[in-house]
Formats: sequence, structure tokens, C-alpha cells
Amino acid sequence: MSILMILIILFFWLMLIFYSVLTIAGVIQRLTKNEIITLDHYPSVAVLIPAHNEGVVIKDTLNAMVKLDYPGELTVYVLDDNSQDDTAEITREFSSVFSKIRYIKVPPGKPTGKSRVLNYGLSVTKSDYFLVYDADNQPNRDAVIHLVHAAETTDNSAGAVGYVRTVNANQNLLTRMIAIEFQVFQLLMQSGRWKLFKAGSLAGTNMLLKRTILEEAGGYDPYALAEDAELTVRIAAMGKTLPVVHKAQTWEQEPEDIRIFIKQRTRWLTGNLYLLEKSFSEISYWKGKTFIYSLQHILTYMIFVILLLISNIWFIGGLLGMSVPYFDIPLLFIWFLSYVVYTSQVISALALEKVITPFNLFVGLIMYFTYAQLFLVLLLRSAGQYFKSKLTKKTITWDKTKRFKKDENL
Repeated sequence: MSILMILIILFFWLMLIFYSVLTIAGVIQRLTKNEIITLDHYPSVAVLIPAHNEGVVIKDTLNAMVKLDYPGELTVYVLDDNSQDDTAEITREFSSVFSKIRYIKVPPGKPTGKSRVLNYGLSVTKSDYFLVYDADNQPNRDAVIHLVHAAETTDNSAGAVGYVRTVNANQNLLTRMIAIEFQVFQLLMQSGRWKLFKAGSLAGTNMLLKRTILEEAGGYDPYALAEDAELTVRIAAMGKTLPVVHKAQTWEQEPEDIRIFIKQRTRWLTGNLYLLEKSFSEISYWKGKTFIYSLQHILTYMIFVILLLISNIWFIGGLLGMSVPYFDIPLLFIWFLSYVVYTSQVISALALEKVITPFNLFVGLIMYFTYAQLFLVLLLRSAGQYFKSKLTKKTITWDKTKRFKKDENL
């Protein structure tokens, strides 16, 4: 029993130290001033927007696309995946006015999902780079320039990764927590990994990639529900890097309803379980920088959830006055340290974004007790779906997150 407790506490402390170091590195990276860059030649860029019944949001997205400022050739392709609403009509109206907007009808096929649509988009376009945006995204005017500058000036790069922000953060408590989560795990964790290991991760949107690199990698995996995470590992296995560019920002809509949030995150986690399984069966996932990503998945989807559960047990045990066998450290104190690390990451992100308000600070202080605990439910739900699909030998289908009409008061 004592040996088991020593191992648990050791893992616990290692996780605390690791995430603390990432936080500090992320703050340093975020505060580093970048040099002003001008390229002699700007490569061509194809913006790919997978779209399935996006009539509610596609107009705002295309309004943002036509405002993109880029000195080189830039063409925006809306890849219509069997939409039954007015997505096609709205896109065709834009394409009739703006020459850089193109409407592409994607033929039906299996398996359904974003990966298959992107593979088709790549097959019918020609450009040096392609840039993926989800259909609810509104990138800043200078987003493409920052991404291309980073990709063209970083040694051995496969592209570049931007920062995703929440356009409806003020809608309710859930969207506020999602916005803060993105600030922590993209602003701090992503930046920290890039600072320490030169290892950026694709975010599914606002990500620029060299066409030749993806062709060499064999395109997107059509069975991957978390296509961004899966492709990140394959790119790392090729010895390529993905610089993180916090100045390249896009704004996207996040779930405003807890049921939609759970459905979306279950898909994300199921996709990452698929990647976790691949990491245990393919040695290439542990070579070079792929080791960082595979280790990250094990820490996040195995060790973290175990320690989260243990920390909850410690919290309850501490309140009841229990103590660790053969140790004088109070259980409540050990749990408190994990809470401090988590909350310090949240507050650091709020400070960097200059959005520390009494309400945001309150939300940050309660997120460990509320938002973080949802991870246990989500992982259990996604694991159930994943193992069921294995037993029944049925492919888990990709599903789109429900969009909401824009609130003009936000």
C-alpha cells in the first residue's frame, strides 16, 4: 500500500510540475515580441471551409473571409457536404460578387465527416498552402499573413497554427468557461510546448499546411474523428514542425447548451481515444517529437483522469480527516495544490488576454469544481462509445456541432 501511494504521489507531483513549467513557458512565449516580417514572395493559399447545413453562420463567415488581407493569391472554397438548407444559395451569392469566393459541391461518400470533405477539397484545388477554417469562423483580417510569415520563416515547418477565440463567450456561464479553457490550453499550453519543445498542435481550424507535406503524409485519415490531433502526430513523425502563432486569431462559435457541448466533446474525446490506440500499436508514434504528442495523450486521457479522480477522493478524505498511510501530508493539502496549479493557469491566461474582471475571476475560481469535473463524465461516455464500436465493428460517424443564430447584443 505504501509503495502504491508513493507512486501515486510521485505521478501527481510530476504532473503538477510539468503543467506549471508549461504555464511559465507559455507566458514567456506569449510576451516575446516578434520581429516585423516581409516576404519577397507570398505563396498561394487556398482557404478550405467544410460546410454541412451552415446557413445560420455562413454569411458571417464569408463576410470575414472577403476582408482577409493577404498580398499573395488567396482563394476561398466553401466545400458543401450535402447541405439541405440555404448554405449553397448564400455561398453562390457571395461568389457572384467576390471572385475569390468559390462554391464546391462535394459528392456523397463514406465515411462521412470533415476528413473526407477536406481530402476532396485538396483534390480539386491547387495552391502552395491550404488553410482550414470551420464554417462558423471569423478570422481577423491579418490572420493569414501571420500564419504564412511563420510557416515561411520557421525551419522545417509543415505550416503554422493560429489561436482560436470564442465569439459568443458572453452568452452564458458555459461559453465563458469554454473561452477560458481555450485561453489556457491554446494561449498557454500550446505556446508553452512550442517554447520548450518546438511542438505545436493542429487545432482543427485556423491552421495552415503545406500541400506537399500533406500529400506526402497521405492526406487526412477519413476514420479519425479528431483529424487535427491525428494529423499532428503524423506530421511530427515526418520530422516537421508546426509553429504556434498567437497573433493569428480567429473567432468561432462554441456550444451554448450543455447537451450540445457534451455531444461535441464526446466526439473529440472518442477521436483522441482512436489516436491513443494507434499510439500503442505503431512504434512511429514514439520516435522523435512524436514522443511528445503520444506522451501528452497518455497524460491527458489516462493519467490526468486517474489523478483527477484521486484528487476528488483526497478532497473528500481530507474533509473527513483521513490521512495517507505512513505519510504525514494531509490529503486536503495535496488536493489543494492541484487546485492552485489549475487556477493559476486560468488566472495567468486571463491576465495575458487582459480580461481579468470580477466575474471572470469568479468563473476561474470555480472551474476546477465544475467544468474540469465534466471531463470524467465525457471520458466515460466516449470510452463507452468507442469500445461499443469495437465490439460491434461499426464505424463511429462524424457529427456536426449545432450552430446558433448570432446574438446582435454580444
